[in-house]
Amino acid sequence: MTDYFQNSEVVSLPDIIKVEFTKIDKNYFKVILINFFLIFIFLFVGLVLLDKFTFTEEITAYSIYIYASFTVFFGLIFLFLLFSFPKRMYVLRDKDISYKAGLFTKTITTVPFSRIQHVEIDEKPFSRIFNLASISVYTAGDSSDDLEIKGINKEKALQIKEFISTKIDE
Repeated sequence: MTDYFQNSEVVSLPDIIKVEFTKIDKNYFKVILINFFLIFIFLFVGLVLLDKFTFTEEITAYSIYIYASFTVFFGLIFLFLLFSFPKRMYVLRDKDISYKAGLFTKTITTVPFSRIQHVEIDEKPFSRIFNLASISVYTAGDSSDDLEIKGINKEKALQIKEFISTKIDE
């Protein structure tokens, strides 16, 4: 009975912060802006229609404040998108893929290849214009993606998918 259970203490931990991450393609910010302004215009037109046809005279007296609040709100969202975009990065390593993002709440998600069930590439209409794609990584036990990286050059996304596919087949 010389074989016994051992559970050694981990002395040094890998430091993912020191890994050099790759930034998301700059053209993806254009896609974000297109989507942002389409939503802004749609909601602004809705607000104008409400103002003209639904608001009472008491509310119409405060229209300037409503429009100003609406514009400031969307301005803050725009600033958030502007400053948070450079924080979106990914890294592909020998045994895993990681994605980090966040301006106020920073997150790093790492999925080891040994847990990956399949990988998907998706091209949305505006992303397709800029030759961009998103890559989604799925692990067992959940129907949603565990890791999604949006705004990667389509050719690079295909290479990453192929790399991960060969790794999970090993």
